[in-house]
Amino acid sequence: MTSDLENQVTAYQQWRDELRDCIQSYQNWLENNGHADIQRSLRIYDLVESLRNDRMILAFLAEFSRGKTELINAMFFSDFKQRLLPSDVGRTTMCPTEIFYDGSEEPYIKLLPIESRKGDESIAALKHKPVEWVKIRLNLASQEDMATAMSSLAQVKSVTVEEAGLLGLLDEADFMTTTVVVKHGGKVEIPCWRHALVNYPHPLLKKGLVILDTPGLNALGTEPELTLSMIPSAHAVLFLLAMDTGVTKSDLDVWQKYVQSYVTRRIAVLNKIDLMWDDLKSEAQIEVAVERQLVETARILGLPRDHVIALSAQKALIARIRGDAGLLAKSRIESLEHLLAEEIIPSKQQILRAAVSREIGNMLETSLQSVTAQLASTRGELQEMSKLSGKNRELAKLLLARLEQDKSNYMRHMESFKRSYETVLRQGNVLIGTLADDRLDEMMNRSLTSIEGSWTTAGLMRSMQALFDTFSRQAEKILAFAGETRNFVDGVYTEFHKMYGFPKMTPPVLNLERHILHMHSLHQNTERFCKDPVNVMTEKHFLVRRFYNGLVSHARELFRQLRLELDTWVNSALMPLSLQLKEHQKLLERKVDNLRKVAGDINTLQERVRQLEQQHLQLGKQVEELTLIRSVLQRDPAETKVAKVA
Repeated sequence: MTSDLENQVTAYQQWRDELRDCIQSYQNWLENNGHADIQRSLRIYDLVESLRNDRMILAFLAEFSRGKTELINAMFFSDFKQRLLPSDVGRTTMCPTEIFYDGSEEPYIKLLPIESRKGDESIAALKHKPVEWVKIRLNLASQEDMATAMSSLAQVKSVTVEEAGLLGLLDEADFMTTTVVVKHGGKVEIPCWRHALVNYPHPLLKKGLVILDTPGLNALGTEPELTLSMIPSAHAVLFLLAMDTGVTKSDLDVWQKYVQSYVTRRIAVLNKIDLMWDDLKSEAQIEVAVERQLVETARILGLPRDHVIALSAQKALIARIRGDAGLLAKSRIESLEHLLAEEIIPSKQQILRAAVSREIGNMLETSLQSVTAQLASTRGELQEMSKLSGKNRELAKLLLARLEQDKSNYMRHMESFKRSYETVLRQGNVLIGTLADDRLDEMMNRSLTSIEGSWTTAGLMRSMQALFDTFSRQAEKILAFAGETRNFVDGVYTEFHKMYGFPKMTPPVLNLERHILHMHSLHQNTERFCKDPVNVMTEKHFLVRRFYNGLVSHARELFRQLRLELDTWVNSALMPLSLQLKEHQKLLERKVDNLRKVAGDINTLQERVRQLEQQHLQLGKQVEELTLIRSVLQRDPAETKVAKVA
């Protein structure tokens, strides 16, 4: 592991932990100052937990025999001093494998039997059912035991052609989407396992890195969940090719079907550069040939040239096991690790920071504006009390009468706002109700009914089109409602700004773009699947059903996110103004109470001034604390030093 990548992952973990501590500090402020409520506390708790469980996923994709698993060994497991993952010819990983660290359990391998494909449950759902998995404990103290345990990832078994067909692993008319090899006597070889989970205490895995090792084109074609969920959720995809062949037809099939349209952060790795090493050629000649292949690969795949790397995974692994610095440099693996360190990790930080800002940025800003307004009010009240110094009770009574009239007028405006506020909340709740789980179940069941009995691409397209149309209509209704609500809030802000000097605030915009783009992507994936000539000519009922189940699972999650987004926005759009109104009401009541006391006994004035001075000091400290919290949340992750909030 190069210091670049290791240092960046460590810095990322520290930054994420400090971000979490900062958010916790805000929660503490809310609780200590009486501003905590159930809704905000739950949102902050969920955010803190999501940061605690945050993972950075690197997916490794390739056709068979491109050296993908060997590269994983070289990058992450050379300290084991042998191949941790099986990567010999014909003995490489046969099922999608997730490698991560979970400190709550001992090291293990969990294997999902291939027979689970007979059911309709997704891999994500089966992860919550331990009884479905075969668990192997890892003995880290024994290289032999570790090698034996890891070899299970490459296990295959012989079954009849009929059995392979029932599992959806064999379509004799289409060997591009099969994971088997026909053997004599009508028997075929299939993987023993559908999916594998490896819990391994590697330092970088402990810091939140997750590795997804995927088999070739055939496994991708028979397990839609990989392309609909696992690969798109990866932060970056490393796509491996062979240096000597460049981009082959099968490589291009994998790239176009499962990478190009699914992920935005892509790196192509031309492995086996050692095949270009030739004692009969000069270093310059070899470099020209390598560069030519890199440029051509970048052109075919549509990638920037600097996102295409040449290396030798095998030589890198040997170099690290032997401590051979010269061979390590020649393997060029450090170029890939440097690219990951300098581009992929910082972009992940920006995404995470944007998510945190989206979730509590407006909430924090509201708190800061509220405390700042209280500070200004307290300062104004102090000035008023100072003006009364030495004045008589009769003047205090006149001021009191005027202030009570102001309070009465304000309360009428408050009642008007409350009625409008309740109307908006009621409309929002009705709209949120259309996205409730029971409504979604009803809609999904209609979709299922329309396709059951005819598991064809045509039926799938009709069913999913109806689902996408429903999503689009709901998104349009939500955006229209948000526009009307925002205009209402703008009007109220303007009114109270003119009448009472409230600071001018702009309610947050409801941004559904990422949800709409995600649904659009699912739509495109469905069209691509349904228009694939292989799928149209040879209807794969098993694959269509599994693809449909994956789509519905994602669509359901999208609708759920849409509901949460709307619910959060309705409250965040109106909450700042509601808080300002309540604070101003408290201020008026406090002023009235003060003047009543002064009008009754002018000697109480100095005591009230002392109280206000103490309150002014406390509010000033709160403004400083919230400003510091905001500065930490907004700080560019590229800055190396992140301030801690006490």
